[in-house]
Amino acid sequence: MQDRKLAILVVEDHPFQLIAIQMHLNRMGFYHLTPALDADEARQACQRRTGPFDLFLCDINLPGTNGVALLEELAKSGRIQHAVLLSYQGEDELQTLEKHLQDIGLPVLACLSKPLDQAMLLRALDRESA
Repeated sequence: MQDRKLAILVVEDHPFQLIAIQMHLNRMGFYHLTPALDADEARQACQRRTGPFDLFLCDINLPGTNGVALLEELAKSGRIQHAVLLSYQGEDELQTLEKHLQDIGLPVLACLSKPLDQAMLLRALDRESA
């Protein structure tokens, strides 16, 4: 899934972090990015798009909701194919959350610690291909 033509919905409520994530993804060769600062912007982006996003890259902590609830909503409505969630939580907590989300059938490739690590993201994208 490391196809650099992936359509990626990036949701991060801190504007500077959103820009930093987009720049990081651009340096990795991903250019088909749709940024959103909150759940409403993410929903609007999904409504404007004719098909699902290949990847949903989202901060877990969002104002008014959380990334897990938004992931569940967008996955159930067929708006996203795969997801990677980001947080400042510890690795053990993130691994537990990742397993739980996968066990309940959500399309989570990984729950990763911030700041976004290129190697860890690429490994997560490889999981889908395996």
